[in-house]
Amino acid sequence: MAKRVTAPAPIRFGTRDLLVAAMMNVLWGLNIIAVKMGVEATGPFTAAALRQAIVFMVCASALRIVPGRMRELIGLGLLSGGIFYMFVNASLFVADNVSALAIAGQVGVPFSMILAVVFLGERIHFIRMAGMGLAFLGVALLVFDPAAGREIPGMLLTAAGSFIWAVSSLIQRRLRGVPVLTIYAWMGLVGTIVLVPVAVGFESDVVRSLPDLPLGDFGWIAFSAIGSTIGGHGAMSWLLQRHAVSAVVPLTLAAPVISVVVASLFFATPLTPLMIAGGVVALAGVAIVTIRTARVNEGEGKSA
Repeated sequence: MAKRVTAPAPIRFGTRDLLVAAMMNVLWGLNIIAVKMGVEATGPFTAAALRQAIVFMVCASALRIVPGRMRELIGLGLLSGGIFYMFVNASLFVADNVSALAIAGQVGVPFSMILAVVFLGERIHFIRMAGMGLAFLGVALLVFDPAAGREIPGMLLTAAGSFIWAVSSLIQRRLRGVPVLTIYAWMGLVGTIVLVPVAVGFESDVVRSLPDLPLGDFGWIAFSAIGSTIGGHGAMSWLLQRHAVSAVVPLTLAAPVISVVVASLFFATPLTPLMIAGGVVALAGVAIVTIRTARVNEGEGKSA
């Protein structure tokens, strides 16, 4: 008689897990300051090219051909490693109120859900539809706030970048099982190849002056590459290997809150009652979509 195989008991969140989750949120939350400072010190495209070059150098040892996955890896590098940073860095370059951009960036989650419905045939019900509606409503409220309404060009660029991120998230679903460092090695390589010509073409004076770039300014870009991209996503990967998706994903919701608050404090920009209301509504919608999606995905994984 065959022995019944029982699934291993899930690992409970311990002090180390919570510290890793906290570090992940802090790294992601502070990144908006680092990106803004790096963009101001160099230029949107030069800062992006330097960031991706650093990512590639750190992850280069993990670069390898992954049979059957190269189209996805190259596509992800083109979109998430290159074009995404053009929009995001450009948005931070033209904007003064960075907190408004941090709120506007939350539309990436509902964008991702809409694309999954259109291209993957996923079915969503009222709860996630309501969450998407709240996310868009919260961002829309910013238009009526004088402090944030002046940042419409930046918010539109942020929304475009969020759409690119949403498309990239669909590609990443096809890369399950590929090591995180290998993914980021390809993103860094392809992103650098895409961004360097753009930086040379539009910011040639900045590129020529890079040897004189102060170490402190370079440090902001290095923080984005190593801290946010590699450290933050590495922590996320580590947590997902130990815990259920539905337990880990909600922990990421602290990052945008940190971004909004620290950006307002660091750059001394107003965080008005209407901005706070819009941010709360948008983050509530994102939380509903994120948590509900994580539970659905976990349930599908168990039934597979």
